[in-house]
Amino acid sequence: MGLKKRGQGLRSWIRVDSSGNSQIIEVDKFTMMRRCDLPARDLRLLDPLFVYPSTILGREKAIVVNLEQIRCIITADEVLLLNSLDNYVLQYVVELQRRLTTAAVGEYLPFEFRALEVALEAACTFLDSQAAELEIEAYPLLDELTSKISTLNLERVRRLKSRLVALTRRVQKVRDEIEQLMDDDGDMAEMYLTEKKSRMESPFHEQGSMGFRSNDGGVSASAPVSPVSSPPDSRRLDKCLSIARSRHESMRSSESGTESIEELEMLLEAYFVVIDSTLNKLTSLKEYIDDTEDFINIQLDNVRNQLIQFELILTTATFVVAIFGVVAGIFGMNFAIPLFDNPGAFKWVLMITAVCGITIFCAFVWFFKYRRLMPL
Repeated sequence: MGLKKRGQGLRSWIRVDSSGNSQIIEVDKFTMMRRCDLPARDLRLLDPLFVYPSTILGREKAIVVNLEQIRCIITADEVLLLNSLDNYVLQYVVELQRRLTTAAVGEYLPFEFRALEVALEAACTFLDSQAAELEIEAYPLLDELTSKISTLNLERVRRLKSRLVALTRRVQKVRDEIEQLMDDDGDMAEMYLTEKKSRMESPFHEQGSMGFRSNDGGVSASAPVSPVSSPPDSRRLDKCLSIARSRHESMRSSESGTESIEELEMLLEAYFVVIDSTLNKLTSLKEYIDDTEDFINIQLDNVRNQLIQFELILTTATFVVAIFGVVAGIFGMNFAIPLFDNPGAFKWVLMITAVCGITIFCAFVWFFKYRRLMPL
């Protein structure tokens, strides 16, 4: 009895209601699914053991938020977060409580939008702070690298660029998620939970959900028909009527949620500007890194060209010196010639060889200059 089935263990959640009161509750996975009317794949997004990209999902009775460290379920009257000791999660709870308890008199946003606003603000602030820290660390390091190219500085820049790419990817995902919500009016209308809840609790909705019965006791055409005792034509008619009623309810929901879509769109636009500004910072930093890499490559190419020029001069000088070796080898052969008997022959041979070597060296240098192989 003490053993539990896999996936049915209790988890600790932080619950914050619309009045700002918080409490710790322990709920298993399937109870949470029934409580918030969510599928299992949505709850999996909140699992801290897995890393999922930032996501905001609007469902029938809840909004699933996965923004960096903030992973929560927002309903029309409560916010549920996995209990965590993470500082950003605790800051989110404290800030949400503060805004709920000190709400302005003219507050026009419903509860779910205020909770979503705090989550967006926390995620954007967290990403912007990381971008600012990266900027503070990057610019001095890049300036140092341009003045002194070393293996240590290159390794530090490589690690910095890896962090920049990872942070840019996360910021870009949050930006794309907000932009996708702003472009889809249906998703924004689906996130207006307070209006849907009040519409579901209205007496007109309850009367319509009980079915329609005629005054003389007979069942009307819109009443549910038993699939066992009804012919196939009656079942098809009942299915068509049900689809028509569902479409009618969807149209009513879309029409009544037009104003709320504008409110949510304004909210998303505000944080879209913030996250877009953070992305621009990271893009500028990446461009600065690319410019630094280009500058370093130019410097390395210049050094490489200087080495090549030095190698050309050294090779030419080696060739000239080799001429002296050839002359010495010729005169070192064991045969007698009248030149050996002349006392000044050695001096003349040495002078003529030196003049020939200098002439050949100058000819090579002129050729290199003519072909623009080295700036001389």
